Amino acid sequence: MRLSPQSRAIIQQAVALRWGDLAVVRLFGSRLDDSAKGGDIDLHIQVQGKVNNPLWEASLLAAQLQRQLDGRKVDVRLLDATQNILSVDTVALSEGVLLT
Repeated sequence: MRLSPQSRAIIQQAVALRWGDLAVVRLFGSRLDDSAKGGDIDLHIQVQGKVNNPLWEASLLAAQLQRQLDGRKVDVRLLDATQNILSVDTVALSEGVLLT
């Protein structure tokens, strides 16, 4: 996993502040490949209950994290309990690594 402990802590703290400690954060995509270089940070966040506007909330978190992570591009997929599972969710849930 190409994500520093400091970056992981920043992400976990930001997610916990927005959705609480029960939110599940997974890193997926190119950052899982230790031999690759560069790439954005792809995050899959699963929350309990309903989020009023998940696209907006995901965008707000992505913008916040980009500022906190020195401009590194961050993509966020937010999945709440009411949404249908998309192909990106299937990939993230099967191949993603939990940030702990």
